[in-house]
Amino acid sequence: MSPDEFFDALWKDYVAMAPQAARIREEFESRGEQVVNDHVAFRTLGLEPIGIERLEPHILALGYKQLEPYEFPAKKLRAFGYVSEEPNAPRIFLSELKVDELSSKSAAILKECAAWVDSSELAEPEVLWSGRLWDPISWDDYQTLVAESEYAAWVATLGLRPNHFTISVNNLQKTTEVEGVLQVVESLGLAVNDSGGRVKGSPEQLLEQGSTMADKMEVEFADDQTHEVPTCYYEFAKRYPDKDGNLFQGFVATSADKIFESTDTKKS
Repeated sequence: MSPDEFFDALWKDYVAMAPQAARIREEFESRGEQVVNDHVAFRTLGLEPIGIERLEPHILALGYKQLEPYEFPAKKLRAFGYVSEEPNAPRIFLSELKVDELSSKSAAILKECAAWVDSSELAEPEVLWSGRLWDPISWDDYQTLVAESEYAAWVATLGLRPNHFTISVNNLQKTTEVEGVLQVVESLGLAVNDSGGRVKGSPEQLLEQGSTMADKMEVEFADDQTHEVPTCYYEFAKRYPDKDGNLFQGFVATSADKIFESTDTKKS
């Protein structure tokens, strides 16, 4: 599978979960802008057979290399960034939940999900947009997870798929600041994630980011209940050159920590 085929397949799955992204992209294109993807991100559980180490080979096979690790102690997450050897290729961000740091009740729910997964389903890159590989959890279990980890509830409900794409503000010609992009988003009647400020990061940190709040959709749970839950969101990133004049390629953990909250049920 070529990188173009990979990202095209991801986009189709993503916009089905986040139709707002198509609206935002179309709005900027209607203004004469070229919309370029800065990065795409995935969430998973730190459990066999779906942990980072099992998903990462599909990313490396596309010509990517692993950057430095990131830790999010408050959210019990670890992550890696990946950059391609091809110029202008989107970056990739892959995170996982440290399930064993959760309460025994929440951990048991997630371990039951992972136990459903046949490791053979991890053999092809399509697993990264396969969705839920286990039976639906109950609404009660969803509430248990949300109370402890919004991230856990998201993965248990929606499975393996991109949780966001990102517009590269560097490639926009008319709206050249993250705040300006957020104002365009709000003009479409869409909500912005203001956790930690509307614009997270700074030029000094070499990265500024903002995002929408996630779209929502009806999901069927195991007990014949259907409820609306947050799905995916659109992010916007502006990168700055380092002291050597090279554009920053990584991520800023303190900013990413707040971007994660774009899917929080309490805010969306």
